[in-house]
Amino acid sequence: RTEVVPRDHLGGVKMTDLHIFAKQRGLRETQWDRPAEDYGWGNNQALVMMKSYDLINWTRSNMRIDKTYPEKFGNAGCIWAPETIYDPVEGKMMIYFTSRMGNGGSKLYYAYTDDDFTTLVTEPKLLMEYPDENIEVLDADISRMPDGRWCMAYVAQEKPGGIKIAYSDNVNGPWEYLPDQVDFEDGACEAPNVWKRIGEDKWVLMYDIFSIRPNNFGFAETTDFKTFKNLGHFNEGVMKITNFTSPKHGSIILITAEEKARLEKHWSAAK
Repeated sequence: RTEVVPRDHLGGVKMTDLHIFAKQRGLRETQWDRPAEDYGWGNNQALVMMKSYDLINWTRSNMRIDKTYPEKFGNAGCIWAPETIYDPVEGKMMIYFTSRMGNGGSKLYYAYTDDDFTTLVTEPKLLMEYPDENIEVLDADISRMPDGRWCMAYVAQEKPGGIKIAYSDNVNGPWEYLPDQVDFEDGACEAPNVWKRIGEDKWVLMYDIFSIRPNNFGFAETTDFKTFKNLGHFNEGVMKITNFTSPKHGSIILITAEEKARLEKHWSAAK
């Protein structure tokens, strides 16, 4: 079973408004926009929200959460790793992301977007409460399970940091905490992304293993979101890299054959 999302627009892309090499490339004089001692690594205050009807032509807006919701997020140290999912109860797109106040611990938040996908229409709320308040959580990815409930894959920065999952009857929780990690790594990993195999009741969990060199992705397969089978790493198992190197924070979406042909035609002509 897959969640049917209204296809009034084909693509809704969310990005972290962050350039980690801006100083090296002459775009600013400091490493970060604000002092690292106050806001930590990679500090930023905005989401980039993009929308397309054909996956070729896009609208774009920068959503400054700190300015829109200054009482709660005026001192936000970062707005990271946004994702969206359709909430069938609210009838709206829900965006969820990682944030922290100042240089504090990161937490997961969610809010709803306008129909044009240019801004938020609700103030962000906590997406989950982790049992140990001293552990940072980040990089969530929510999927619909075969039984109709929701599964959230996310990172808990324990030792080592890795991928955990939680269940809920609602897309925004409350979540049933499960203590075990579901990745197969000895070192830390992040950025989980879950995608369904076409024509099969199988789902693949993909994650970024930033603790190894060279950096690589790990994969695990499940049919029930309870047990996971290790598929190994890129080029070290069944998953192969064909046209890129040094993967980071990947994401996979399903497109139709017609969409694929249109994209290939457009980018072939653009060369």
